[in-house]
Parts: sequence; structure tokens; C-alpha cells
Amino acid sequence: MERFGEQLDRAAQSHHREAVVAAETVLEIDRTRLLSERLTILPETESNLRQRWANRRVLVSELAAAFDLPERTMETKIEVGKALIHTLPDTFAALQAGQISYRHAVALADQTFGLSPEDKAELERAVLPGAGDLIVSKFTQKARKARERLDPASITVRHQKSVADRAVFFDPAPDGMAYLSAFLPATQAQAICTRLTGTAMGLQRSDEPRTLTQLKADVLVDLILDRDEPDEPDEPDDIDSTGPRGRSTNRSTNGSRNGARNGSTTGAKNNSGRTRRRRGIKPDVVILVPALTLLGRSDEPAVLEGYGPIDLDTAKELAGTAPSWLRVLTDPETGAWLSVGRKRYKPPADLRAVLRLRDGTCRSAGCTRAAADCDIDHSIPFWENGQRGETNLTNLASLCPKDHRDKHEIGWSYIHGDAGTIIWTSPTGHTYTTQPEHHIGPVALPNTDTPPPF
Repeated sequence: MERFGEQLDRAAQSHHREAVVAAETVLEIDRTRLLSERLTILPETESNLRQRWANRRVLVSELAAAFDLPERTMETKIEVGKALIHTLPDTFAALQAGQISYRHAVALADQTFGLSPEDKAELERAVLPGAGDLIVSKFTQKARKARERLDPASITVRHQKSVADRAVFFDPAPDGMAYLSAFLPATQAQAICTRLTGTAMGLQRSDEPRTLTQLKADVLVDLILDRDEPDEPDEPDDIDSTGPRGRSTNRSTNGSRNGARNGSTTGAKNNSGRTRRRRGIKPDVVILVPALTLLGRSDEPAVLEGYGPIDLDTAKELAGTAPSWLRVLTDPETGAWLSVGRKRYKPPADLRAVLRLRDGTCRSAGCTRAAADCDIDHSIPFWENGQRGETNLTNLASLCPKDHRDKHEIGWSYIHGDAGTIIWTSPTGHTYTTQPEHHIGPVALPNTDTPPPF
């Protein structure tokens, strides 16, 4: 036990040092911010507002690339550091001393945004003592409650500002799964959860093998996606919908026990008593299929755009629901795709799809925006000073509008490397290499919309 106790002490000391290093990083980030505000990026003829914008973009993009972090995360780090050093000195001192973790410091800083300097100091005095003895979630709750007591009138304004940040997030997970989460006003999120729970409970029966949790997930899918299932006669609603096992009578969420393989079906009745197919989202499927897999001679998985490797059964299921196909075959030995010449400025649809597959996301360092939502940029301009940059994979890249603008306005530039890599040069002369989602050689595209025979 003595040896175990000594090891515990070493682990605790390491945690203490982690907080000290975090404080050093906060300090260096803020010093970088202060220096950036004195830079002159744009010509002197530009307005001060434009100059401040350019300085901020250089700061965020350079730091995000250097730290290998998304730009949104770096924005948060910059603002948290500014708050800790300049408005929460006692909190920063506690972090430097290793008395609290960086997460504790961030939790307190988050609650001070929008407060007057006097209120920030009062909140710090109220919640900082003993912060290191609380786990982060409990400390966050303590700080939030103190904030509301200190400034209850501002909650409406803060809520309105937060509503503008509403969003939906997609995060891939192992084994062909993913997380879909949403940041919504609490009333809407609660209403959605109540709707899913009520409808799922209405589908529970003695012969229903799915759990309530599984049913809620299936109902969510059926409410959003159109499974395009054949019409089936409706069963009579013989149980009141308010009971724990009653059949839902909501016309937009009627369920059938004979639904899709992985979930229930939902639809609306027509006058004939049959369920009409719902109008929903049909998937446009882009799947990369290795040639040997296509021939049944390999177990190498297919790749779904925007996610990654998927099992062949799932690929088959998606193939059956896709209204159109782009089939991309890879060489079994090199993984290369053979290329055809492209001589026009606007890439054709098949080339755009392959570009999305290669890039996956915006190709700038520190950006994770999906390639499908990005601009297509010619690294060598299509026509400049009498020279033409070709419209092909070795001269195209997916850039989000913000990073596309940075390339043209604040001094970021890039060249294409081998196998789809892109080498960026920043305004300060630093270089960063970004990797494609799929390493490829030259590309060949079969000219067909016929689904592959698997």
C-alpha cells in the first residue's frame, strides 16, 4: 500500500504541473494577442476596422494551425485567456499555483462574460474559494447560480444572444455509428425530447423487442428521413394514446410494428385507410468502393462521404435508397484513381464529388467545416497574367468561405504536395501541411449512374 500511495502522490503532482503549464500557455497566448493587435497587415489606405479584422484573422488562424486545433476552439482559448489575465487575476493566480485546473478557470471565465468589472470581481470572490475541492461540473453549477443571483436581469439578453448560436453537430463514432447533437433553446429541446418519448412509448407492446431508448432513436430517424417504404394498411387505434402502451394517434407520427429493419415507420393516413409515404430527406450517396471489394474478393470496407469506413451491408442498404450514384473505383494495388483532363473553370459534378471525398473537410489548418459546404478554389488561378491553372484535383481544394477569403486578403497561400497533401504558408512565413481524408493518386471516374453490382 505504501508504494501505491507514493504512486498516487506522483500522479497528483503531475496533475498539479499540468495546471501550471496551462497557465503558462494562457499567458503566452495573450502575449501573442497583444502583439497581433499592433501588426499592419493591410495597406494604410484600409480602414482601422478592416485592419483589426485582418489582425484578428491572422492571430486566430496562425494559433489554430500551430496548436493543431479548430479555429473556433482557439477563439475560445484567446478570449478565456484575456479574461483570466486582465479581469480575473485571483483565478489566474490559482491556476498558476496549480490550486485549480484549467477547466475550473474556464468555467468561471465563461460565467463572467457580459458582467461589469465590479460584478466580475464580486463573482470571483464568491465562488473561487474552495473551487479546487469541487469537481468541474459542480463548480460550474455553483458559478452559474451565483451569476444568476448577481445579475438576474441579464438572463433574457444572454438567452437571446445564445439563440443565435444554435447549431447541429455531427461527430463520427466507432463501428459505423455517429453522434448527432443539437444546441437549442431549452424549451425546444425539451419539447423534442418529450415528443420522441411520447411517440416511442406509444409503440411499446409486449411483442416489441426494442427498448424505449432504441425506440426514441428510431422515431427520430423516421421523423426526419424518408425511408420510402411500401404502403401498408393501418391497424385500428384500439388503445387510447395517453396510456403507457397506447398507440399514438398523432397523424404525423403514427407507427407500425412492421416497419423498417432498424426502426419504426411513421406516416399519415389518407382517405383509403392506408399510410402514404412521407415527404422527407432522400440520401444522395457517395461511396468509395475498393475494386476487389466490388468483385467480392476483399473485405476492405466501403467509405461513406462525410463519415468514413462502413460495412458492406450498410453500403448495400444505402445503395437501395439512393436516387443517383457516383461510383469511384480504386486500384487494388496503389489505391490510385486514374484522371481525365479538365479544361473548363467550373468542375463537373463528378469531379466535385471526388474532390469532396478526397478532402473531407476544408483543407486549411484548423478548420473542420465539411467539404460539401465549402467553396472550390483553384490554387493556381484559372486565368491570371495569361497563364491558366487547370481544373483538376492537383489544382483544386475545398476551402470554407472564411479561409477562402483569408487566402486572397491576408496572406495565406498553399501548394499541392504528393497524394493529396496541401502545404500552407502563413502570413508570418510558417508552413503547415494538411492531409486529405483519403490519400489518392491521379483519379479515374467511370461515366455511369448505374449502381455497382454488389
